[in-house]
Amino acid sequence: MEPVVSPAIISEMEEALSQVSEIRAARVVTSPAGHIDEIHVLALPSKAPKQLVRDIESTLMAAFGIAVDHKKISIAQLGQESVPQAEAVKPHARAQIKSINAEVVGVYVNIGVALELEGELFVGKATGPASRTGRERLVAEATLDAIAQYLQGAFTFALEDVEIIRLGRESVAVSCVVLVTSLGEQAFAGSALVRQNDKDSIVRATLDAINRRLGFLTTT
Repeated sequence: MEPVVSPAIISEMEEALSQVSEIRAARVVTSPAGHIDEIHVLALPSKAPKQLVRDIESTLMAAFGIAVDHKKISIAQLGQESVPQAEAVKPHARAQIKSINAEVVGVYVNIGVALELEGELFVGKATGPASRTGRERLVAEATLDAIAQYLQGAFTFALEDVEIIRLGRESVAVSCVVLVTSLGEQAFAGSALVRQNDKDSIVRATLDAINRRLGFLTTT
């Protein structure tokens, strides 16, 4: 009997597949009954599709105990020009926060977030209503705008939501970000304790959601 997988498990499966070095994005499609119908993968051309299919089967079996028929796995490979040069691959690339600026103009606020990545400075901007919740979103959106400049438009991150919450005696910034690809969407969450101020923590939470992806999403 085919296993029934919940939406939460599907998300975990997509996350696990995305950890395979050649895979840029993964989408698991299920039937209304919860059975796996299709697995779509966007991958680099550095490994033969048959080997990549075996890697996918092994990953799902090892992590979830689920055996998937190879006929249900579809591989879409990027062009050869998308393969990063060996010296350019930085799986653990991290952004450093250089500045966070807010300028209120009437009932609107302009947010600027400057990030340094691999020695280059990227300044993201966002403008909107100057409400508290509006400012929180704008800080996260400005952060993603800076990341979009770093990625040179190859991939798109969209903000799902961001919020400052209380956990016990601590305030925590939580950010949910969606990676949008031709295969669909993948959601990632990040968090950061509020130490300096809310804006700084929101930037850190947003970066925490995507930091693991940056090294694999860069292109030459």
